[in-house]
Amino acid sequence: MRTDRPGTPNLRVFPAATNTPHTVVLVLHGGKAHSHQRVRPRQLAYLRMLPFARIAHRAASESGTAVWLLRNRIRGWNGPAMDAVQDARWAMSEIGCVHPHARVVLVGHSMGGRAALRLAGDPQVTAVCALAPWIESGEPFEQLADRPVLMVHGDRDRMTSQRASQSYARRATAAGHDVRYVVIPGVGHSMLRKRAEWEGHMRRFVRATSAPDTDDPEPAGVER
Repeated sequence: MRTDRPGTPNLRVFPAATNTPHTVVLVLHGGKAHSHQRVRPRQLAYLRMLPFARIAHRAASESGTAVWLLRNRIRGWNGPAMDAVQDARWAMSEIGCVHPHARVVLVGHSMGGRAALRLAGDPQVTAVCALAPWIESGEPFEQLADRPVLMVHGDRDRMTSQRASQSYARRATAAGHDVRYVVIPGVGHSMLRKRAEWEGHMRRFVRATSAPDTDDPEPAGVER
């Protein structure tokens, strides 16, 4: 199912095997620090997350999980406007209207990872997976309380800082939050090299955190 409304973001929905999903995985794509260009359906940042949405769907749909892939209105974060966060909030509002009792697991790449981490404190959100997230100095982490978080980063990333995301994970863990951090050696930002590793980490996390009455999927901690 697709919804496409002028002036709004776009959602591609992969339904659960059950009529009423208990969990919706919301997948968020990357973008640019500053841009008001429209996100086109063939934008690489958006298309990069389509396989991840499909893998998450295959991993968890039979247990009652739907997957929604968001296509933002515009490509940029755009400073205080935080357009990617606004679009993700819109998507969560749509989830709340369609499935009012469903919990939300966020999966985001790059700018989408930053948006996912920012939205972790929303009452709908129960877990966050951030892939090669864009982390800036002073990025808040108090909103991660009581939610399992997985962060994965390649150590040759030249688009977003692996050191910044690792520092963020360490500070959040030291503050008592349940953050697991994984470094994939020898890979950059696109998630094309060692793609199976990226997909595997995400798939296992989604399967664990979307399962009914799940315990924490994995112990917290920073890995190398």
